[in-house]
Amino acid sequence: MTESSCNLRCYHCGSLVLPQDTYEADLAGVSRQFCCAGCMAIAQTIHGEGLEVFYARRAQSSDKPAAYLALNTIPENLLAYDDPSLRGRYTRQAGDEGLLETTLRLEKIRCAACVWLCEQHLRHISGVVDVQINYVTQKVKVKFLSDKTSLARLLFEIERIGYEAWPFEPSLSLDKAKKERRQLLTRLGVALLGMMQVMMYAWPSYVGEDSIPAEYDLLLGWTSWILTVPVMVYSAGPIFQSAWRSVQAFRQTHMLGMDVPIALALALAFLAGTINLLTGSGQSYFDSITMFVAFILAARYVELLARQDAQSGAEALAKQLPATCERVPDYPASQNVEVVPVVNCNPGEVLRVSPGEVVPADGILIEYESALDESLLTGESKPIDKKIGDRVYAGTHNILNPLLMRIEAVGQSTRIAGIASLLDQALLAKPLMVSLAEKWAGYFVGFLLLSALLSSAIWLYVDPGKAWTVLVAVLVASCPCALSLAVPTAMAAAQGAVTKLGLLIVRGHVLEGLVKTTDLVLDKTGTLTMGEPELTKIVNLRSGYREDDALALAAAMESGQRHPLALSLLRAAELQNLTLPLLNNSITNELGKGLSSGSYRLGSAAWTGGLQDAKAGQYGQVHLADEQGLIASFIFLDTPRAGLKGLLAAAKTRKIAVHLVSGDDPITVGWWAQEVGIESYRGGCTPEEKYDYIERLQKEGRFVWAIGDGVNDAPLLARADVSIAVGAGAPLASAGADAILTASSLAPLAKTLLLADKTQFIIKENLIWALVYNLVAIPAAMMGWVNPWVAGIGMSASSLAVTLNAWRLRKA
Repeated sequence: MTESSCNLRCYHCGSLVLPQDTYEADLAGVSRQFCCAGCMAIAQTIHGEGLEVFYARRAQSSDKPAAYLALNTIPENLLAYDDPSLRGRYTRQAGDEGLLETTLRLEKIRCAACVWLCEQHLRHISGVVDVQINYVTQKVKVKFLSDKTSLARLLFEIERIGYEAWPFEPSLSLDKAKKERRQLLTRLGVALLGMMQVMMYAWPSYVGEDSIPAEYDLLLGWTSWILTVPVMVYSAGPIFQSAWRSVQAFRQTHMLGMDVPIALALALAFLAGTINLLTGSGQSYFDSITMFVAFILAARYVELLARQDAQSGAEALAKQLPATCERVPDYPASQNVEVVPVVNCNPGEVLRVSPGEVVPADGILIEYESALDESLLTGESKPIDKKIGDRVYAGTHNILNPLLMRIEAVGQSTRIAGIASLLDQALLAKPLMVSLAEKWAGYFVGFLLLSALLSSAIWLYVDPGKAWTVLVAVLVASCPCALSLAVPTAMAAAQGAVTKLGLLIVRGHVLEGLVKTTDLVLDKTGTLTMGEPELTKIVNLRSGYREDDALALAAAMESGQRHPLALSLLRAAELQNLTLPLLNNSITNELGKGLSSGSYRLGSAAWTGGLQDAKAGQYGQVHLADEQGLIASFIFLDTPRAGLKGLLAAAKTRKIAVHLVSGDDPITVGWWAQEVGIESYRGGCTPEEKYDYIERLQKEGRFVWAIGDGVNDAPLLARADVSIAVGAGAPLASAGADAILTASSLAPLAKTLLLADKTQFIIKENLIWALVYNLVAIPAAMMGWVNPWVAGIGMSASSLAVTLNAWRLRKA
């Protein structure tokens, strides 16, 4: 065999083509080689529709498609989407009778060429009316005629060209959140436009221009009034509504909200400006009004972004479970299956779960032993062997053999739903971090209104002509604009800097909370480590064997397996360009032991006769043997996440106690804790035990910061005072987190600790400035030394000073 034939790569996916797995097809007059029937079918589909230009512009992929794609028959698991209960859930009427619209989420999209191919291929399908793909969100909106094509056909056609898709169910709460953001942004836009135009018309009065004819000055005044009306009615409308509700609720709350003096100042300033415009005497305050509203709305838009939750636990939970499953209706008389929606299944029924599929419900294993990946629930990164009679849980992955299970719980009764419920409970119990501005807001508002009314009443007796002017001046000059902007502008600037580092803040109290942190709780797999074991060395090598020989033999036995250690062996063999030997005997899975092929055995030390290395607790090891004894031992190391040392060093500098709490094996957790220098650790924890661990620390008066990923970490993240989810983690974990780490390294977290201190310092500066300004402005306005228009300029200058000071955080 020539070297070139050994290095032959698949025309479609780029994988190495093994001699025994070569497929060949003639495309556009050129003979092409493929690694599997699925790749060949995809390439033939693409060329058959004249879309072969895709191969010149795409990003390379190493994903191998399923073999059934070589057939033009929709599989049963996709046909179930045409069931009326699922079709009605995932499609909607798009106008004309029979015209439906659906939104699909695309997977394996790697570049713009992938988007182009999906769009062009879908447009070639009979019955498809329109296709729109968003590359950023990887969602495709398709309009189709229900009498010519179906939802199942759309999903299958996307799979036929090498991608995956599933129906996306829009979240009502997410739609509501988007609508709220859009409305506030529109109000802010109107206020900004009004401010710019009114400021332009007011410019002559700023520069002392007296040569403008009276009729033109009057025209500019009324034009400013007309532009201010929509700002008052539309942009500031919610402020007046909120103030009115606060006044109505005063009898129960005994507190007035920040919007009360704001609304009062706006109303009085607009009224005074209108009266002055009508009488032709005094200053109009329309420029101050529009500027004031724009500043307030900008601050509130930032607050809204920080306040909205990512998504609820129930919505994230729905993404973990399959929509369809294989039911065995005549068990035990027959094991024939039918594909049905999961929502139609009931306790007591029997389901079949194939390798690679997700278990759709909780139940008991009744036939065929297998191994399941339960990391979604327990955090244990190694597959768990399951025997007859063992419990299996919804959301876990079957990775070894087909299994039959009897349903015990579905829907909200499953364990994964229980974790989601615990998450929601923790989110409701999460303590709110109250800033200094919010803490004193109620007292400030009361003091402000009292000062304005008292000073106006005094002037009413001393000089009635000044009473109204003083009232407006006090409200405008001391209006809590700078105070209300002090915290959100600093947080917005800091969040912008943190986002550039790779940390997306979901809830606004994160930076303030990090300053108070006393304890840091870390998960292991996927947080402290990458959860991707790598082969580090080959030991106990038998005389006459080279490392390459042993590795090639082990990789040949692991071919087709999905176990993390198997994938590590296959990656190592591929990196060394090893040619895998052909095994004379079939490969058999021995549950809890390993693999066998003839006389060869690959697996645990107890089964193969190898020596278990006690120092190899970092991830694991497997041994290769035959009838003569041990051939070689393979030692693996899970990859530590980059930036871990920097984070631990920063925590040590801040005297933050670090804890390692994981669902992994206690020996593995202990090894890693000692390896990275963490003194407090605990392994084998369930999600409930992680929750309790955080709760115990909090009862001791500790302020806890937690970092994790996976659904099993969601209660832990939600219970912690400050929580960060690794971006690659499950959606449910992100739903319970206050921030999401989008970078692959932990280094941004160490930098965020420093930025949190600086942010706290800037916030204190802003609050002090706002306090000093009000201590000076309020007495001056009460004494009648400040006119309302001067007060408006002072208020704007105060707000500008706060904003510019906070802007320094963006350079952090």
